[in-house]
Amino acid sequence: MITLDINGKPHQIDLPEDTPLLWALRDYLGLTGTKYGCGMALCGACTVHLDGKPVRACVTPVSAATGKKVVTIEAIDQDATGKKVQEAWLTLGVPQCGYCQPGQIMAATALLKQKSKPTDADIDAAMSGNICRCGTYTRIRAAIKQAAGTTEVKP
Repeated sequence: MITLDINGKPHQIDLPEDTPLLWALRDYLGLTGTKYGCGMALCGACTVHLDGKPVRACVTPVSAATGKKVVTIEAIDQDATGKKVQEAWLTLGVPQCGYCQPGQIMAATALLKQKSKPTDADIDAAMSGNICRCGTYTRIRAAIKQAAGTTEVKP
């Protein structure tokens, strides 16, 4: 039995230690906001925060999350930066199909927590591992800048 701190609450997980965190979140705990995309840490759909850093839950074993704080999209609005990011996403209508958006929001929030006024290059670097098959990258960049309080031309 493993105890994980997920979204500020302890959860007892009875799964093998090598089980990907994604499956513990989705299948064991019912936190389905974190999406399965590629299963190889290539697309970013499964991005969650582990002690404030973005990680790919599809390749992170639950044992790696023991003793750390896991934050998922379900609780990102409890963080001031995460709330700003979500508000900017809604204001600018960033999602198209929406599948990748939880991972995009988690990555954007991690970026802004690390660098409050990111440059375009910072945004490109931080978001490069998050793929959007709908191509909403222009709106994603605009939303990050809006959440950061920097000027951006609306897409």
